[in-house]
Amino acid sequence: MELSDPATPQPSSSPNDATDRRKSGRVKHKPVLFHEDPNAMSGGVGGKRKRPPVVDQPDPDDLESEESSSDESDGDPDEEELKEKRRKGRPKKTSAKPVAKKSKTTQSKTTTLPVRTATNGVKKPSKPRQPRARPNAAFAEDSTGLFAEIFSQGHTVDAVAAEWITRYDQHNANAMCELVNFVLKCTGCDSKVDIHDIEDPDNATSKLDDLKDEYKAQNITDYPLLFKGKGFANFRRIMTGFFHSLITTAHAAGILYTDLALIENIEIWVTSMSSSAIRPFRHTATVIGLTMESALCTVFAELADSTAKTARQKDGELKKKVVNKQRVASLQEKVNESKRKSDLVDTMLETIFSAVYANRYRDVDPKIRVDCVTALGTWIATAPDKFFVSNYLRYLGWVLSDISPLSRAEVIKQLSILYKSKDDVGRVHAFTEKFRPRFIEMANQDSELNVRVAAVEMLDLIREQGLLEPTDIDQIARLIFDTTPRIRKAVAGFFAENVRDLYESTIEELGGEEGVAEAVGEEEPDDFDEPRKSWLMFKSLAETMKFAAGEDEDGEPTLPQNTETLIIGSEADSRYALAAKAVCQSVSNLEEWEILAGYLLYDSSSTVSNAQEAQSPESLFKARCRLGDYEEMLLLEVLNAAVKNRLLEASETETDKKGKKSRARVGEAQEIQERVALHLAQFVPRLLRKFGANPTTAAIVLRLEHLLNLEIFEQLRQDSTTFAALLDDINKQFLTHVNQDVLTEASNAILHARSFGNLEEVTEGKLQKLWNDTMNALHTLVGRKESGRGFSISALSNTVSRIANLASISDCVSIFETEARSSSSSKKGASGTSKSPAEILTHLISDDYANEDKGSSNELVTASIKALTFYNMWLVRSLRTSLETNIPISTLPDPTPFASALLSVMKTRSSPSTSRIDTLRLAAAGAYLDLHTLYASLRHITPKTATKPSLSKPTTTTTTPPNNKTTKRTHQQQSTTDILHPLIRTIPLHAQTTLLSIFTKAEKDFAKRSRRKLEPAPRPTTSSSSTHNNNNNNNEGVDSAPESDSASSDSNSDVDGGEDEAKKTQSLLAEKRL
Repeated sequence: MELSDPATPQPSSSPNDATDRRKSGRVKHKPVLFHEDPNAMSGGVGGKRKRPPVVDQPDPDDLESEESSSDESDGDPDEEELKEKRRKGRPKKTSAKPVAKKSKTTQSKTTTLPVRTATNGVKKPSKPRQPRARPNAAFAEDSTGLFAEIFSQGHTVDAVAAEWITRYDQHNANAMCELVNFVLKCTGCDSKVDIHDIEDPDNATSKLDDLKDEYKAQNITDYPLLFKGKGFANFRRIMTGFFHSLITTAHAAGILYTDLALIENIEIWVTSMSSSAIRPFRHTATVIGLTMESALCTVFAELADSTAKTARQKDGELKKKVVNKQRVASLQEKVNESKRKSDLVDTMLETIFSAVYANRYRDVDPKIRVDCVTALGTWIATAPDKFFVSNYLRYLGWVLSDISPLSRAEVIKQLSILYKSKDDVGRVHAFTEKFRPRFIEMANQDSELNVRVAAVEMLDLIREQGLLEPTDIDQIARLIFDTTPRIRKAVAGFFAENVRDLYESTIEELGGEEGVAEAVGEEEPDDFDEPRKSWLMFKSLAETMKFAAGEDEDGEPTLPQNTETLIIGSEADSRYALAAKAVCQSVSNLEEWEILAGYLLYDSSSTVSNAQEAQSPESLFKARCRLGDYEEMLLLEVLNAAVKNRLLEASETETDKKGKKSRARVGEAQEIQERVALHLAQFVPRLLRKFGANPTTAAIVLRLEHLLNLEIFEQLRQDSTTFAALLDDINKQFLTHVNQDVLTEASNAILHARSFGNLEEVTEGKLQKLWNDTMNALHTLVGRKESGRGFSISALSNTVSRIANLASISDCVSIFETEARSSSSSKKGASGTSKSPAEILTHLISDDYANEDKGSSNELVTASIKALTFYNMWLVRSLRTSLETNIPISTLPDPTPFASALLSVMKTRSSPSTSRIDTLRLAAAGAYLDLHTLYASLRHITPKTATKPSLSKPTTTTTTPPNNKTTKRTHQQQSTTDILHPLIRTIPLHAQTTLLSIFTKAEKDFAKRSRRKLEPAPRPTTSSSSTHNNNNNNNEGVDSAPESDSASSDSNSDVDGGEDEAKKTQSLLAEKRL
């Protein structure tokens, strides 16, 4: 059977069509000679030559359509056809389209016009590229039949499919045998079936069992669908493209409906292989079966469209005044034929779905399950009349609980495609009602982050369709406070739509746009203190965030703080700050942060005089915009995020998409930054005055100061009093608050101010005043503690905490080593003490607080440890500077009292619970290790010159020439080590035991919380332990100074380079265990 190609033009009735008709469709005429032209002779001498009248040639497509319509009707034309013929017979207007210019002709009879396309310069849409495999050497070996034609010879899949249909029409058994062998080859199996196996389809299962045994004997672990090597990248696409073309070609040829044995035989072998226990057989056959189903869906959709189109033509024919019964009968016959074909295709779809998909969508291999989900989504999109029903949608819902994250992610992807269409809301309503709780659960609790993000985005689409309940919307909105940045970013759009919905409902409550405009009046662009319409948007944002946070507005807003950490500096952003950062990218009006600052500064506590005034639009607007304490805290976080976002946008505008800068862009960015700095300089002091009383809001406002470019004071020619006033406000917050967040943000604000050199003098003066105030308070409180009159441990703890924060940003060596000055000896015991701050803090660490509150005493000890840790850091920094610059060192510091105090805390403080580690002991252990590490880092310092900056005499001998660079460097290192020898010590054995017990308990506590199993640590040998005990006997490390230089040289042989191997081994083991 020969197949007709629809693209091949049919032979014309005229034999001269091939020469008289151009490729563009127009008729080619023989050129007329001058002496044969009648118009040339009629003009006379000197007469003007006239062009012949242009006669429009009929379009061949129109001729064919007319012939087909006449053949279909086979009767008298009706009124509509007569009108159409008369319309086509009318001469076309020449003014509508200019006459094409004729080409020049010559005397040659063989001259032809140039060939041009029939599109008049309009580019035709490109056809989809057919899959074509490049000739591959990997497939060329031992490949014959269809496999060789597709993968080795470079034919397109359409051509191979059409050729196979031709061979099937000639000998169906041989062609089917060839197709089955092609499927086996695609699985990686080299075995084949013969024609006898094809002629006996009932024996297909037993034959596949034999092939399975042969395949197992080959011990093949991989198959082409999973190959990653060269030449296999397009294997899946070409294989599925061939089967898709096979079905569509059979449909076009009609053999799909005339020879039902074709599809039945393919189904027998494919479905049997899809149920095989061998994964290559099962996976490959499943992919082929799903591809055949997809092709049949395409055919089903084409038949449905053709049936609907023919039915509409029949209905239109029946509505005419004079009904052409023959035409109606012909159209009805076409409808019946299309329905018959649709029923056959529908039966095929049901057979493959029940045999392949219904069994494989729950396969043990997650790759097969993913392929099934993808295929079902394709079927629903291709043939919605067949598959977009609840009977098939439920399969997607069941895969939502799949154990594989790939399957869950794929089903969310396919469902998102369905929810994007607003015309199919009714079809997914029942499905959404059934599986909506699972959607919410996946967005909140799925173990895979990608699945959670995809579920949130899908729920946003469902919300747009109006299929979510208010409780569901609230649950998703709470994800704006999630700890994962990707979740917050994904839910930001969902959250912003909730804010907009509340904003629109609020406007309706106030009388619509007209009522709000009457209440606000005319808005001035630069007046940020007057009411504006955007205040309602900010109020809606605050209410939505407050509801999503799940907090109660009755109490004061507080942020969690950890007072027992030794880290001083910028704490991690709170969940409110993280949520505000995500919201800032989606909610409109936040780019105008100045309006938000004016809204926060607005005093809404004023009351109206009478009831009539209370019902005015302006009063109702102000009452609706009144903020609570919790809402003010949330909007302050949003203000911080909005300012940061604005500055970030300004920096991004300096460069274009290609990363190039231009003068105009840089100027625009600088203008934005200056405007932001100018407005911040005006708003920060006012915000501090309003929100400085509450520690939570005060910390947020102080964070705004970090964004302020202080150079604006000099550029705008502001005097130093403005900056001094700002520093006074910051110092006031530092001295009046005890909250650790406020102290940290105030310290960072002062540090930020010190970074500008032009304002350094003013800043240093304010900082010195803070040191004086805190040190005076420390001496006074310690004096009261010693006298026992009017002592408060909480006040002392707050003062020491302020000292620790100041020590983190300013050099405190001279301050900590200066003894207090007293006016008379009588006041020492009553109101103060003459000890230095370092001695006072060391005593506070080791003091006994049995009769005091445990929480306050722990805070006091922790703050003292922080302060002394920073004090030793500054000491080491000064020693490093002196050694590097050869500045004489007057005295060496003595860290022994601090180390002894830390050891006493680790030993004497007991944990309140045997199952959890005491955070104070853990903090003391960390500070103890930091102290040894600090001074041990000095041993690697090399002075810039050979001059000895030390207090001790270097004892080095060498036999190498004095001009050797290595000898010079070794001499300098030994000199430095001798100088700092009393500071560089190993940790004593009893301290190691204490440290190990603390960290072991901390490790067990962490393992219990994280539900992990600890691995046993290797123990040192007995000889190493005894050697270590002998070497460390009477050696307390940094806690006790050596008696003499020789003794320290013997006990610390690492300084002189003569450490024995046993001690090295033990030290390494101890470090590993730590």
